[in-house]
Amino acid sequence: MDFEWDMFTAALTSSAFVHGAMLSVGLAVCAMVLASIVGFGVALLRIASNRVATAVGGAYVWFFRAIPTLLVLLLIWNAGPQLLPALRDDWFTPFLAALIGFSVVEAAYMAEILRSALLSVDDGQHLAARALGLAPHKVLFKVVLPQAIKVAIPPSGNELIAMLKYTSLASVISLRELLTTAQSQVSVTFRYAEYYSAALVYYLVIVSALMAVQQVVERRYRWISAGRVGQVSGLKVGTAVPV
Repeated sequence: MDFEWDMFTAALTSSAFVHGAMLSVGLAVCAMVLASIVGFGVALLRIASNRVATAVGGAYVWFFRAIPTLLVLLLIWNAGPQLLPALRDDWFTPFLAALIGFSVVEAAYMAEILRSALLSVDDGQHLAARALGLAPHKVLFKVVLPQAIKVAIPPSGNELIAMLKYTSLASVISLRELLTTAQSQVSVTFRYAEYYSAALVYYLVIVSALMAVQQVVERRYRWISAGRVGQVSGLKVGTAVPV
């Protein structure tokens, strides 16, 4: 059976594939934003001097790194309404369930990335900032975090790309993202090559765009951090040199 180029082109330009791609990107980006926020909090727990806080942060990372993401999605979508009647209403959509599931799992990985980035900042920076009279929260947000972000950007970009691909798991809870859209067309026409190839092209384009954005962010942040770390914290003297 020959490859039907007309069917392949029609799939590429169809509103169903465009909607599925936008849904995948939107889910991945929103999940990464929430995961970064939660992960930052968990990372702070992990590096806290309080043993209870450290244990809580470590337990979160251990738990969500140990169980499969697919199982988390199934628990939230199927078991959640069984245990919480409020989740049986129409507001609890597959997108929301997937967003919660991906966010809580990815937060465990982001916590480790951010923890490593925070620990990469030399302890002398903390001591010097405190000697200058900065409050602990100002030391964190004005001295440590700007330097840690530069370290965290590359692995975080990789996690976003991986998250985009993980969105295909949401098909098990009836979310019509990109891969689910391709599979639904295949189930009707049994034309595997054309529709899966169309999905492949979308993934390649989206991931290429994300990689380009990641490179731009890395270069711009490297340029900004070189000139602003010293101005913000008073601890380093640097010259902004474009990369």
